Parts: sequence; structure tokens; C-alpha cells
Amino acid sequence: MARLYVLLFLAQIVLAVCALISCLSAEEGEIRALPRIAWVLIILFFPLLGSIAWFVAGRETAGTRPRPAWPMGNGDAARKRSRPVAPDDDPEFLRSIEERSRQQDSELFRRWEEDLRRREEDLRRREDEEDRPPA
Repeated sequence: MARLYVLLFLAQIVLAVCALISCLSAEEGEIRALPRIAWVLIILFFPLLGSIAWFVAGRETAGTRPRPAWPMGNGDAARKRSRPVAPDDDPEFLRSIEERSRQQDSELFRRWEEDLRRREEDLRRREDEEDRPPA
């Protein structure tokens, strides 16, 4: 008999903890009948009845919440326009990255060519100086 009481006590505690978590994580628009602080106090002072009352009367269930209205017309096109696009899905962003990459590559190649020309000119000058007879 004592085991049954322990089991019921644990079930009551688990139910109260679940009700507290549900109450504290609910949005303001999802709480019915009383303010949040009142529900928390009811659940704490009367764990079994307060938890049951919270799940029955305190929160909105999925069936009582209003469904979001979908835009008129082609739903896919309207949804794509209304929500932000991830950068890797945005063609304009991808084009800007490609253009920036091309510009950086061309600038890098231009610097390499200038450096190569400068080194070649230095090498030619040294060779010309070595080929001249000493005076």
C-alpha cells in the first residue's frame, strides 16, 4: 500500500512540474481565465487540482487557437515573398558573391603580373650589369 502512495505522490509531482513548465512557457495570448502568476500560485499551492485545472481551463488547446489566414491567390508565391530568403537561396546575393570573387581574383592576378614584371625587369638589369665589362 505504501508503494502505491509513493507512486501517486511521484505522479502528482511530475504532473505539477509539467504544469508549471507549460504555464511558464506559454505565450501571453495562450493563457486563459487568470493571469500567469495566479496560475503559478494555484499550481504550487494545490499541485494536483491546480495542475489539472491548468491543463483543462488555463491554456488554449490547438483546437481553440485561431488558424493563420493564408494569403489569397497563389499561396506558394505569396509565402515565398512574405518570408525572408536564406542567403544561400537568394540569387541576387549569390550573384554579388560571384562578382566580388571575380573582382578579388582579377585584382590578385593584376598584382601578381605587376610583381612578375618588376622581378623580370630587376633580373634583366642585373644581367645587363653583369654582362658589361668593368671600367
